[in-house]
Amino acid sequence: MATTKWVIDPMHTEVQFKVKHLVISTVTGSFKKFDGTVETEGDNFETAKARFTADISSIDTNQEQRDTHLKSADFFDADNHPQLVFESTSLRKVGDDQYKLLGNLTLRETTKPVELDVEFGGTATDFYGNEKVGFEVTGKISRKEFGLTWNGITEAGAIVVSDDVKLYANVQFNKVKEEVAA
Repeated sequence: MATTKWVIDPMHTEVQFKVKHLVISTVTGSFKKFDGTVETEGDNFETAKARFTADISSIDTNQEQRDTHLKSADFFDADNHPQLVFESTSLRKVGDDQYKLLGNLTLRETTKPVELDVEFGGTATDFYGNEKVGFEVTGKISRKEFGLTWNGITEAGAIVVSDDVKLYANVQFNKVKEEVAA
């Protein structure tokens, strides 16, 4: 069976993370520059092999001072580790349109296995005849396992940033059209 390639549609994709601040509120951030591909056997997503990258320098939490701190050596160290990388190892169907995506996530040159929940949103064809597919991806990681260990404690003893980071991505892919031989 022929391999089908799908490429991320950055105009219709959001990649976000959420982390507790002072254990009382949640800060949401996103990556503004990213890239991703999926390869399938035909159009069967149960055979999918996915690769995703995000540019650390594109981090955005709607607060420039915090973004600068996140890009620093205290956290992501964007100058020395400019990309987040995810490569899938398997995709397993667990229910109607529900999947478990296993893969390796690399941050700061530390690679760890992660398990993500995936909801298949379906397929559609746009006004130009391009085939699209959508997914909602969620998961949780420990930032400290990836070397993001900076932590502050307030005078009252509260932790400034939680260890758990929730991941959210609403992703749309475009099917790459087969090239016709001349």
